[in-house]
Amino acid sequence: MAKPTSVVDASPAIEAQQAPRKGGGAPGALGWADERLGLGKIGKAGLRKVFPDHWSFLLGEIALYSFIVLLLTGVFLTIWFKPSMAEIHYDGSYQLLKGMPVSEAFASTLNISFDVRGGLLVRQIHHWAALLFVASATVHMLRVFFTGAFRKPREVNWLIGVGLLSMSLMAGFTGYSLPDDLLSGTGLRFVDGLIRSIPIIGTWAEFFVFGGEYPGGLIISRLYMAHILLIPGLLLGLISAHLALVVYHKHTQYPGPGRTENNVVGYPLFPVYMAKAGGFFFIVFGVLVLMGGLFQINPVWTYGPYDPAKVTAGSQPDWYMGWVEGAIRIMPAWESYLLGTTWTWAVFLPGVGLMGLLFTALGVWPFIEAWLTGDKREHHLLDRPRNAPTRTALGVAGITAYGLFFIGGGNDIIATRFYLDLNAITMFLRVAVFVGPVIAYIITKRICLSLQRADRERALHGSESGVIIRTPEGRYYEDHLPLSHDEQFVLTQHLQHKPLVAGGSTDASGVARRGGISKLRARLSRWYLGHEIAKPTAAEIEAAHHHDDDHVAVGSGSTPPRELH
Repeated sequence: MAKPTSVVDASPAIEAQQAPRKGGGAPGALGWADERLGLGKIGKAGLRKVFPDHWSFLLGEIALYSFIVLLLTGVFLTIWFKPSMAEIHYDGSYQLLKGMPVSEAFASTLNISFDVRGGLLVRQIHHWAALLFVASATVHMLRVFFTGAFRKPREVNWLIGVGLLSMSLMAGFTGYSLPDDLLSGTGLRFVDGLIRSIPIIGTWAEFFVFGGEYPGGLIISRLYMAHILLIPGLLLGLISAHLALVVYHKHTQYPGPGRTENNVVGYPLFPVYMAKAGGFFFIVFGVLVLMGGLFQINPVWTYGPYDPAKVTAGSQPDWYMGWVEGAIRIMPAWESYLLGTTWTWAVFLPGVGLMGLLFTALGVWPFIEAWLTGDKREHHLLDRPRNAPTRTALGVAGITAYGLFFIGGGNDIIATRFYLDLNAITMFLRVAVFVGPVIAYIITKRICLSLQRADRERALHGSESGVIIRTPEGRYYEDHLPLSHDEQFVLTQHLQHKPLVAGGSTDASGVARRGGISKLRARLSRWYLGHEIAKPTAAEIEAAHHHDDDHVAVGSGSTPPRELH
């Protein structure tokens, strides 16, 4: 038998001539992949990327982790759910519905709830995760709005966020409708009314969507296709684009010492944020599991199968669609008959029109604000909401209108629980949805301006010590403590835009621009920017400090600052 050839070690001269490994000597599969894909270079830059640290940035992460939970639990539910409206007789474990004619979708939902091990828990986790996903995405967008994180260069990412929010509403509604129970069927009837109210094409659109006259026989399978394939695919694409732009533009940060428009102060992705993100994911997952196990949601067996001739008493949609239903409930019964067609304004305007107005306003807002301020600079530092009083007031006014519409969606429940007149509630809300946002706008703007004045006084004279001093002349004043350099920076770092002036304008080189500023734009700019409190200049702060020091040195021989009468 032949002996194997002996192995000879490479000489040092030959080893010195070999090219170094790109992986830096990484062994095994990592080195193999790095030599072919260059993962080391990509990973080194990505893993050391710095992210700022603030609790409000976790709102977006909650939405992301909720979406991951939705994908995991959705795969489990997909295995057993049957998206069919074919009628069968129920023969499962729930005795109260035994032998009743139900759709296969409803029967499979009951099967998941009672006969599949862990099915009810997963169903409820999925439903709670959907609600948390929409809620966290909404609050995340509010944070972005109030802090001005949508400004240049992040307008495209804001538009992606608006698309994500609209897709999340569609995902929630399509999933909510799949069990084909009496409550979700009532919601589908509501959407059928919205579709029918579209002028000219409403009836055609209804037959196209439902595959015939409502309820048809195809809507559940179509909603299922949209819910598990189309909408998740769009969400995955938008989330990927959103995260890619966050990495490309770098994360915004709150103002503070050492933080400028050209840097990011925080911690690297590895190992700090990878550990925090991993732990936070399991916290979110754990809370959703606890909610799914302890808090019942959507018990379809108590509603029964859907019957177009029946409506559940006190039926309410999930919270994110309640404001649309409330708008329709309080809308007067306006109709017109034009061109041989009935135009149902009482449904179309508060339903289709209001949702279109909301998402259109959200989409164009970054460009409207840039037009009002004339600001074309890049912004990586966030605003304190008080330093953008008109924007903050408009946001609170919008939230107030949303809340009043939401109350309108439960006007019947409020009337029965508190023994109030349903018509009186409706009439009150018809007025309140117009008056309430105006009052909220005025109050919020006054609060923001008052906070600006307080910040100005604090920057000039320091913080209140709580110590009352009496001078020999009998006067009283409160001593003030000087601010730290860091706090002084936070109070005075923000930019303040001057209102635009009508007429011709020039660029930085003094060359006249074409067009100029119109009177309308100048007037709107004064409304948006004209009432802000001027922040103290460096000279004013220096003068105030000298003034306070003089009073401390002179003592009883002068009038102390901030005298108390």
